[in-house]
Parts: sequence; C-alpha cells; structure tokens
Amino acid sequence: MRGPQFDTLLWDELAAFKYLRETWDNGQLALRLGSDPRQAVTTTPRPLTVLKELIKSPSTHVTRGTTYDNLANLAPTFRELILTRYVGTARGQQEIMGELLDDLPGALWHRSTILYREAAELRRVCVAIDPASTSGEEADETGIVVCGVDIKGLGVVLGDYSVRGSPDVWAHKAVRAYHQFKANTIVAEGNNGGEMIQHVIRTVDPLVPVKLVHATVGKHTRAEPVAALYEQGKMYHVHPFPDLEDQMCTWLPDDALSPDRMDALVWAFTELMLGAQAWILV
Repeated sequence: MRGPQFDTLLWDELAAFKYLRETWDNGQLALRLGSDPRQAVTTTPRPLTVLKELIKSPSTHVTRGTTYDNLANLAPTFRELILTRYVGTARGQQEIMGELLDDLPGALWHRSTILYREAAELRRVCVAIDPASTSGEEADETGIVVCGVDIKGLGVVLGDYSVRGSPDVWAHKAVRAYHQFKANTIVAEGNNGGEMIQHVIRTVDPLVPVKLVHATVGKHTRAEPVAALYEQGKMYHVHPFPDLEDQMCTWLPDDALSPDRMDALVWAFTELMLGAQAWILV
C-alpha cells in the first residue's frame, strides 16, 4: 500500500517543525508525481541540519527577504518595540534580516566547540535516558545518549539512540546500547515516574544497574556546566550526531520544544564528570 503522493509541497516555517527530520523525509518520499515535482519552503532561518542541507542542494533556489520589505503591512508599534530592540544584534540578523547564522544567539553550545575524533580507551561509559512523559504520535522523544570518559579524562559522545515510542520500546533501545558499549550504568531522569522507569528497564534486563536522578533546577542551569566543558576543549564526539547537535546549538530557555537528546547528554556528563557541581539531587 502506498501513502499520499504529490507533485507540489508548500512548507511554512519549516525550522519550527517539532519533528523536522521525520516530517521532511516523509515529505520527500511523497513528492513523486509528475515529471517535475516541486516544493516551496518559507521559514525564519535557524542553523538546523535539514535547512543547511536544503540550502546547499544544487536544485534549491534561495530567495531572501527582510522584515523591512514587509514593514508597510506591520503595526506602527512594531518598529518601536522590535526593530529598536534587535537591530544590530545577532538575533536581529536572524529574525529581521533573514540571515542564517552558524551560532544561535542565546544558545549554550556553538558548532565550533563540538570536536570530532576517534574515541580513546574509555574509563567509564554511561547510557543516559530522558524519558518522555507520554507515548504516541504527538509525544516527545525519549532521549537516549551514550557517553563516556576516556583515559585522558575527556568526555566523549559515543551514540544517540533517541526514539519516540512506548516505555517498552525505549527501554529495549537503552538496554541494547548498555550491552553494545559495555556501559557501567544507565542513568535516567526520575522526576516523572521514577519507579516505573526502573521497573520497565529491569523487565528487559534485571541485571542492568539503573541510577535515577532528579532535577531540582531548570534545564538551562543544568546544562551550563556541561556546555562549559565543551568550551574548554574537554569534550568530543566520535562522529557527527546531527539531531543531537541541532538541539544543543539551537535550544533556548524560552523554547516550548523539549530538548530530550540534549537533556540526556547533560545527565550523562553530570554523572560521569561533574557530580555535585551540577546542582542536582540524586
């Protein structure tokens, strides 16, 4: 059975999509009618992998517009409240001038601080889980990230196995990663249903050690010490993890979307490298 087919697709505010990669890929699979199927995308530019790939594609024609092009149609108070505040700032370059910035103003991570190399010998490995509070098509992902500390004391991201699904689905994923990387422990955020989290993991494998951690401060505060380690050159990734890195480099404290992969990474390195410095209660 084949799904919907189109010869034209129109995307509005692509960079704001909750499940950008999945939605975009499904759209490309459906764009298969006619001899010359086409699509149009309008969006505020954010430094997301899908958007960068689209702009670099030789089949893409890029046009740009600024807020000034539409100023005659906007409320008089807009010029005073918005333009005065943001003109000349990095946020203004993105939101007003429509420029694609490599680094998003206000984000804790910058692309330049993410280093890549082969993993050295590892001292400890941790699988971290940031579980979604619900399951289903509209649910958030469960962040599942595998991290380690090498013999030089550097942090390394080894894998991203984040998934959207039931507790049974993400528990099997996490346990497989635990065995694949010969991890020392699984760390999971237990603010929502801690006992259930332990139960579902141990239903898959009763011998896996599970440590529950509980957030006592906001995501931004928890993430700051980990982002600082990246700035100090104490962290690296074994290869690019586009979805994880997009979250790291574009999440802002006022975002409505949950940065599940980023949260899992923060929990992992809090366990492996920071301990009490990260202001959490275990």
